[in-house]
Amino acid sequence: MSSLMICPLARARWRLMRAWDAGFRTLAAGGAENGRQFLEFVLEGSRLKASALGNTLATMTTAEKEGLKGWEYLPASVYRNISDKLYEKRKNAALEVEGAVKNYAAAGEHDKIAAIIDSLKFYVEPDRPLSAITNNRKGGLIGLAAVTVGLAGDANQHLDRIVPPVLKAFADPDGRVRYYACEALYNIAKVTRGDFIVFFNDIFDALCKLSADSDPGVQSAAHLLDRLIKDIVTESDQFSIGEFIPLLRERMNVLNAHVRQFLVGWITVLDSVPDIDMLGFLPDFLDGLFNMLSDQSHEIRQQADAALREFLQEIKNALIDHGRMAEILVQRALAVDEFTRLTALEWVNEFVNLGGQQLVPYYSSILEVVLPCISHKDESIRVVAKETSEKLKNVKAKPENGLDIEAVLQVAQRELESDSEATRLEALRWISVLLERYRTEVMSSIDKIFEALLKSLCETSDEVVLLVWEIQAGIAGDGQRFRRLMVCLVDRFKTDHALYEKRSIMVIRRLCTLLSSEKVYRELAIVLEGEADLELATMVVEELNLILVTAPELKELRALPEVLA
Repeated sequence: MSSLMICPLARARWRLMRAWDAGFRTLAAGGAENGRQFLEFVLEGSRLKASALGNTLATMTTAEKEGLKGWEYLPASVYRNISDKLYEKRKNAALEVEGAVKNYAAAGEHDKIAAIIDSLKFYVEPDRPLSAITNNRKGGLIGLAAVTVGLAGDANQHLDRIVPPVLKAFADPDGRVRYYACEALYNIAKVTRGDFIVFFNDIFDALCKLSADSDPGVQSAAHLLDRLIKDIVTESDQFSIGEFIPLLRERMNVLNAHVRQFLVGWITVLDSVPDIDMLGFLPDFLDGLFNMLSDQSHEIRQQADAALREFLQEIKNALIDHGRMAEILVQRALAVDEFTRLTALEWVNEFVNLGGQQLVPYYSSILEVVLPCISHKDESIRVVAKETSEKLKNVKAKPENGLDIEAVLQVAQRELESDSEATRLEALRWISVLLERYRTEVMSSIDKIFEALLKSLCETSDEVVLLVWEIQAGIAGDGQRFRRLMVCLVDRFKTDHALYEKRSIMVIRRLCTLLSSEKVYRELAIVLEGEADLELATMVVEELNLILVTAPELKELRALPEVLA
């Protein structure tokens, strides 16, 4: 019975030794001692390890064989214990690694330290034979951190070998390995401090992903590491904001709540560092912050809002290119989310205060969102929109500064068809302002809005109707257009009985105030003389006589000799 049990074991050992024989023939360049240490480790460890390694040795590259030299510089027990399932054994093995590396560093034997690092990478890197076992990966990470601690001030010259395999472990499928990767990188960062900054983008990217990790333990470890990295960055003079911003801009589109919280946290921290100019790069991540204002998480909305308000305060005391951010703000002012829309309008409003001239090329785009918001159901939005519109009208913009008068006029014309009276009124006010300031440019496009103005005369609002006639009066600056205005007035009385019955006296008196009352009466007399509808002509003449006798604004006209006669 016992012989039957021994034979399979003997055969297994025979197959194992044949595999090793083939493998070690390829390790001649690595030295006999290298092979002995490696074999000692395997035979005292798992037979499964030996079988896996024996089959891969023959395919190793020269560089990989060189990496096995590290086995010569540490006792075999260290390599066994550092991957033991018991934490205490792994910890004691790490202390041995730390002590050995410290001695090698003191002796200046950095080639041996490099070999030890490479041997530990066999445990960690996914494409290495030993990394298939979870405890090996944990042990390798502990070992790499121990090497860094042992190196202390000399660690910077080996970071290129140490950090990349640790970062790769952040994506390990096993949560405990990811946890150990965070712990290892924490210890590495704690030792190297400023020298660690060169890997910042890779570390930030890895932490960004870990912030949304499904394992609470990993999340907790990642948060501790994140705080340490923030401390290092804030005290370092080697951090490059220019190299970091493209990565931040890319990550700002992520929707995960944990990642968003992570990103806002970093933006806030970096903005607090005096030597880091986050304000200069604000256009690169401004849209992402606005996008977070509509997040389902109340906490994230608050954090994003706090960050935006802080930036807005900083802008008041800084010279920045407001125009670069105008397009972002205009798009966000169209958001369905009311909080996002209000915040965007507040920014635009403040931008007009700080750099109104820089916004001139964006006037039409800004008005496109401001005018409809004047009638918004939310009072806060209405107030800010109205205030912004008034401020924009007060900016003495010039075409040579990029003002597209025709585009602004088109926006105002479209809003004349708005369902809201407040928006229509503001659109008319804009047309009036444009006509007053840029008469030549507006007159070249006036025929395009003439019909829209006539339609507005059908309004139920006296204020709208009067404003339309004020604009019409402003247009009627020469004889031909003045005659056209009077013809238009009589035609409107003829076709719109409500206008004639309710507002004819009001309209005529307003035109007499805006224009010369004498000229208005003379032109109307000529138009009415040729009017085919005698009944209408008679009624209008009667009203003109009544106005002439009673209206205070026609006092000068009544004093003329020909009128008195």
